[in-house]
Amino acid sequence: MKSLFSGIGWLFSKAWWLLDGTRRALMNLLVLLLIAIVVIALLTRGPKPLAEKTTLVVKLDGSLVEQFSGSAREQLLAEAQGRGIARQTRLRDVLAVLEQAAKDDKISAVLLDTDELGGAGLAGLHEVGAALQRFRKSGKPVLAYGDNYSQRGYFLAAQASEVYLHPMGMVMIEGFGRYRTYYKDALDRIGVKPNLIKVGTYKSFAEPYTSTGPSPATLEAEGLVYGELWQGFTGSIEAARKLQAGSIAQGIEELPQRLAAVNGDAAQLALQGKLVDGLKTRDQMRELLISKGARDEQSKSFRQVSLGEYLAHVKDAGAPNTLQPGVGIVVAEGEIVDGDAGPGRIGGDSTARLIRKAREDEGIKAVVLRVNSPGGSAFASEIVRRELELTRQAGKPVVVSMGDVAASGGYWISLSSDAVIADAGTITGSIGVFGMLPTAEGLMDKLSLHTGGVTTTWLAGGGYDPRRPLDPRMQAAVQSGIDHIYARFTGLAAQARKSTPEKIDTVAQGRIWTGNQARERGLVDRIGSFDDAVQTAVQLAKLEVKAGEKPRLVYVERDMSRSERLLASLGDVLAPSLIQALGLDGLPAPVMQELAVLRDLARMSARGQWERAAVVHCLCGAP
Repeated sequence: MKSLFSGIGWLFSKAWWLLDGTRRALMNLLVLLLIAIVVIALLTRGPKPLAEKTTLVVKLDGSLVEQFSGSAREQLLAEAQGRGIARQTRLRDVLAVLEQAAKDDKISAVLLDTDELGGAGLAGLHEVGAALQRFRKSGKPVLAYGDNYSQRGYFLAAQASEVYLHPMGMVMIEGFGRYRTYYKDALDRIGVKPNLIKVGTYKSFAEPYTSTGPSPATLEAEGLVYGELWQGFTGSIEAARKLQAGSIAQGIEELPQRLAAVNGDAAQLALQGKLVDGLKTRDQMRELLISKGARDEQSKSFRQVSLGEYLAHVKDAGAPNTLQPGVGIVVAEGEIVDGDAGPGRIGGDSTARLIRKAREDEGIKAVVLRVNSPGGSAFASEIVRRELELTRQAGKPVVVSMGDVAASGGYWISLSSDAVIADAGTITGSIGVFGMLPTAEGLMDKLSLHTGGVTTTWLAGGGYDPRRPLDPRMQAAVQSGIDHIYARFTGLAAQARKSTPEKIDTVAQGRIWTGNQARERGLVDRIGSFDDAVQTAVQLAKLEVKAGEKPRLVYVERDMSRSERLLASLGDVLAPSLIQALGLDGLPAPVMQELAVLRDLARMSARGQWERAAVVHCLCGAP
């Protein structure tokens, strides 16, 4: 028996020796593989050299944004949940690539692809359109090709030297405007009262919850804004394509008759209307690009480099330092919220830290705040504005560059600056304040639910309780707070614009304006691009920049730490959405976003933060 056990023990020891040896060998091979990958990466790092007659393919994929929003974790989570990944193209990358390519002898042409272009505001479109025109001035052509052209995509395609369309494609130019969903009757039916408290005749953010349709003031304000933006939009296309003024509007009015005349062939209609220069299939377009550039034998197509690949070739002047100072860029894009927020939203605390970081950097002599926001929390807006005020007091100039939207809270954070530069198509203004304290006493009755208890004061528990009718004393208190914030808003605007609160009030009241209209009314200093804002900052800071060179720029940004990423991941697991739990996540996205407003305001007020229920938001966006 003893010999039997010893034999079994010997077999186990040999098996363990073999298993352990195999494990060690595999681990060593893995380490060697990792070392080899690192060495190869170090030896081959840097952009791949370009051959002569290379075509730069500028494919605008997804939304055109000032900064990427969301993290890699959020993208993986979205993909795992089947929600898809929000694709984005960063505006500054497109501008940098086109500028570098114009000077690059290896780049012979640009192919513009806007088939997958999603959201883009007018300011961003104007920036890219101007960059395409500058590229053309280098003597190199820009060719646009699309299976179809959306309204935004065609605006950019029109700036090209040649525009081509697939024979089964179409150019869809629709016009500007929107239809909202109005929830008043639905809320009445389920027994929910929004309890709107506001200042501003034109402050229309909350109208979907309190009305069954737009007010005359809303129709007046939005009609004026959309009318001017549409006129500028069509005028730019007509000028670029050398079309008669008004021809696009006329084409839309006569669309049914014109389309019938070409037997429903939308591509032929675009060709007849001189919106495109030719109709080509994809293979025909490839042959055209080969003839204008060079053939790539490996891909059997034209020699090309993508926007992402060419970014590695873009020359950077380097970050500012004490020996070669420069300008700090802080991007403020998205909703304005209290506390911290990641890229794609403006956190009062997190954005203030970025501004403070720029102020305390000795190499940064001026700050440009790039604003693309419809507003949000009044409290968070003031936190950001105050940090900019401190930056100016420290002797560093602040210049605001307005993007697609800089309205309400987006305008508030622009009020501590030495210069405000907007795009002609920027939507700004909306100087107004509102708050909502939604209550569901009707819903409680429908469900036969009741509340009761004892409190020492009327504020304790009953000042605001979404289960009970809103106490008139609470409504009066909040109205006083809203009035005070509006007075502060107009007072800050008057101080910044060297005006008076009374004069500001005449152009405020929650009304939106285009960049041009805002300049005419003294709400911004001038119309210009992001580069104009940078040059203004350089001049104000008296920076010395050599002729033919660009100033040193640094985008002041912050990445999440490992612990923050871990906590965010736990939050996704431990805090499932109530909306998903109720099965309401199948509603259209705009409806979900608007209903979320009631949820967030109720949540804040229920925490006893009703003084922060004041919102400076315009519910406006790029057309």
